[in-house]
Amino acid sequence: MTTAAKRYNDLNTYLRNKFGCRVQKITVDAGMTCPNRDGAISTGGCIYCNDRGSGTGAHARGLSITQQLEQGKAALSKRYKAKKFIAYFQSFSNTYAPVETLRSLYEEAMAVEGMVGISIGTRPDCIDQDKLALLQELAGKHLVWVEYGLQSAHDSTLSLINRGHDAACFARAVEETRNRGIQICAHIILGLPGETSAHVHDTANFISRLGIHGVKLHLLYVIKDTPLETMYQQGSYHCLTQSVYVNLVCDFLERISDDMIVQRLTSDPHAHQLVAPDWSLKKAEILSQIYSELERRDTRQGIKS
Repeated sequence: MTTAAKRYNDLNTYLRNKFGCRVQKITVDAGMTCPNRDGAISTGGCIYCNDRGSGTGAHARGLSITQQLEQGKAALSKRYKAKKFIAYFQSFSNTYAPVETLRSLYEEAMAVEGMVGISIGTRPDCIDQDKLALLQELAGKHLVWVEYGLQSAHDSTLSLINRGHDAACFARAVEETRNRGIQICAHIILGLPGETSAHVHDTANFISRLGIHGVKLHLLYVIKDTPLETMYQQGSYHCLTQSVYVNLVCDFLERISDDMIVQRLTSDPHAHQLVAPDWSLKKAEILSQIYSELERRDTRQGIKS
């Protein structure tokens, strides 16, 4: 069932129902890299990604996993009165290492007091049976989410953005991860070059057919020192307007299954790296407009799935 106020299954409600209190994610930088940057697939990365890989830079500053989580706990306990936490391995591809290295990182995170789960951002081509066995082992004791970047269900788009894998690769990763007690989340980007509302609808339908547990929606914004910035400056890429993005989000929610957990509705760009659009920094305003549009339509998650 969707929440009465938001008309979709939001992450905070899911976590509160599961653990009985406020639960917050803490972003962790494990110093990982990506096969789309280190030469295994490519050296350029996706066109929207710079050499920070959406990371915090904490690893480069010498902070251990434990130190990052302890700092996060202190800040989020004060801001949100959170009592329990999830370690979110975010930057780059966080299964792209030998399995024993991963075990050490994940177990260090889960040893920090107050951690009830772990969420691992990665690519669908960075998983194998040994790594899945490790995640399955952890899922026997803790909440485990694996977050696979799909971005679009259209191979032409994935090629254009230099993603380095196709939609079938994502589907295979989901199938291999299924039935292990691991929660699966898809990352989707709205506003990719050349995509229309029909492409977005197709992607929503695609992930719903796979029966995954959650989704994160991101706005494609332009950051410095990326191929996308060059495209934007040359006029070959135009950012979505705020109203178009809001409508696409609502379209997407209508088409995904009604039991999927919506972990995010928009992005969190770093202001000092952002080139465009300026409105992407107004997260509270964007969310308010999404809620208002859902109300205006009198619609809800899953109504067209």
